[in-house]
Amino acid sequence: MNIKQVISQRRSIRTYKDEPISQELKDKLENYIADVASPFEVKTRFIMLDTDDMSPQTKLGTYGVISGAKTFICGVTEKVFRYEENLGYTFEKIILYATSLGLGTCWLGGTFNRSNFAKAVGLNENEMIPVVTPVGYAKEKRNFIDSVFVKSAGSVNRKDWSELFFDGDFGKPLKRDAEDRFTEVFDMVRIAPSARNKQPWRIVKNGAMFHFYLCRALGYKEALGYDIQRLDIGIAMCHFEIMIQELGLTGKWIDQAPDIALEKNTEYIISYIVE
Repeated sequence: MNIKQVISQRRSIRTYKDEPISQELKDKLENYIADVASPFEVKTRFIMLDTDDMSPQTKLGTYGVISGAKTFICGVTEKVFRYEENLGYTFEKIILYATSLGLGTCWLGGTFNRSNFAKAVGLNENEMIPVVTPVGYAKEKRNFIDSVFVKSAGSVNRKDWSELFFDGDFGKPLKRDAEDRFTEVFDMVRIAPSARNKQPWRIVKNGAMFHFYLCRALGYKEALGYDIQRLDIGIAMCHFEIMIQELGLTGKWIDQAPDIALEKNTEYIISYIVE
C-alpha cells in the first residue's frame, strides 16, 4: 500500500474492539515512534500507554468520546518556537504508519483527561501533551457518540482547490485541471485532517517554491493552551512532504516569505523548496 492509499484510507475511529493489539504490531509502533523524523529541531517524545498494564486506579479518560481502546500514543513536546507545527507533522506520520498496519486512530486535542495522561507519561515541568490518539482494531459498528461526531465533523465537506491553493499570489487560485506534476500532492493535502475540519492551510505555488500560510477561522476559540490551527498546518506539511517524496523528489523547509499581499486573517508560516 503506497502513501496515497494510506492517506485516503485514514479515518477517525472512536469505537474499538475490546481487545489488545498484537505484540507484533505494538513492537512495530514502538520502533517507529522511537525515531520518527520531524521537520524542526523541537524536543518531542512519543509514549505508548497500555491500559492493561496500568493499575485500576489509573484512568486515561476521554470523556466518553473513545470506547473500547486499550492503547494510546501520547505526543509530548517542549513549548518552544514551531512546536505546534512540528508536533502536527510528526504525530500525523505516526497516525499514517498505524493506518498502514491496519489499525484505527483518532486525533484527540481536547477530549482527553490531561492530568491523568500527564501522570501516566511522567510529564516534565517544561513539557505539555497537546494531543493523543487511541490505537486499536476498529469495531464494525460505530456507537452513538461516534456517529454524532462523524455527522458533526463535516469531513466530507472539503474546501475546493480554489480556496486552498494559489498560483503566484492569492489573487490567482490554482486550477486542478491546469496542474499536473503536483496534482496528487495537493489532493492529499486537501484531505488532511484538521480540528473541526477548518482546513486552515493555504499554499501559494511559485515555481519550485511552495509557501504555506495559516488562514485563521473566524470565531475559533483557543482554550487548550496551544495554537491548534498551527498544529493543523503541521499535518498539512506532513501530507505535502511525504507526497513529494512519493514522487521521487527531494526538498527542504525554509523560512522565506514572498513579497505578496496577504489575505485577511492570513499569516505566513514556512516555505518548501523542491530541489
